[in-house]
Amino acid sequence: MRRLAKFIYFKLLGWKVVGNTNMSQDTIKKAVLIAVPHTSWHDFYIGLLLRQVIGVKANFIGKKELFVGPFGWYLKSIGGAPVDRSSNENKVDAIAKLFQERDEFRLALAPEGTRKKVEKWRTGFYYIAKVAKVPIIMFTLDFGKKQNKISEPFYPTNDMEADFAFMKKFYEGVKGKIPEYS
Repeated sequence: MRRLAKFIYFKLLGWKVVGNTNMSQDTIKKAVLIAVPHTSWHDFYIGLLLRQVIGVKANFIGKKELFVGPFGWYLKSIGGAPVDRSSNENKVDAIAKLFQERDEFRLALAPEGTRKKVEKWRTGFYYIAKVAKVPIIMFTLDFGKKQNKISEPFYPTNDMEADFAFMKKFYEGVKGKIPEYS
């Protein structure tokens, strides 16, 4: 499967991986992975191919109602984790608990929270990383350069403003599939 993913990613689509290309299963077992910019449904399959190419299992979350029957089995098989959005539990704490319950969990999120253009990122991913005590690893969905740039692990500090400025700098000049939403 990995060879097929590499063929599609590198040869057919013409993409490349730059930056922290040594990220492996054994290096970082738990992290919040943030993908920016998230402008199109195409980001999903690029992300699926990327994780095969670099050999890293990544997870995502979804409402528990999606995880029933054959579709639920499929979502779990590709790294999905159900979250109960109806409970009174704080969502950040509920997601951070997933990190505690598993030996390996890399949660991929889009900080924009939508595929449309936003002026500021949501903060949930940041608080999840802080509560779970895991690093944030940034990666680009740069359709302009046809590349995924991967950062070194970044541990949030107690200065959210400075941390967000640092993370946003990583994404300067990156163009999404739909550039006007970048």
